[in-house]
Amino acid sequence: MNLHDWIDELCDVLDLEAEVDEGLLHDLTRIAVDNVERSAGPVTTYLLGFAAGTQGADPETVEKLAARAQGLAEGWDRPAGFRDPLDVDEPVPDDTGVDHTGDTLDD
Repeated sequence: MNLHDWIDELCDVLDLEAEVDEGLLHDLTRIAVDNVERSAGPVTTYLLGFAAGTQGADPETVEKLAARAQGLAEGWDRPAGFRDPLDVDEPVPDDTGVDHTGDTLDD
């Protein structure tokens, strides 16, 4: 079974009448994964589908929506795997044994 067959079967199961451009979805997923992060791929294509559905988009409009999402992903200012130094989940060292008398806090 290939991706096209999977999409046809999935549309049947979900009771959808839709033509899907799997190449467009594949490319958009790859770009989001490469430029944002791994989980951005499926989320991006899900939201593309949601936007297309709520807007009653025709195939040309879907391509325009995908191009806007692609532009956002390609211009993302943090590469995939980037860890923001301000978002660190490291434990705070225990300094309860240190005398801080006279210490001042610098802003």
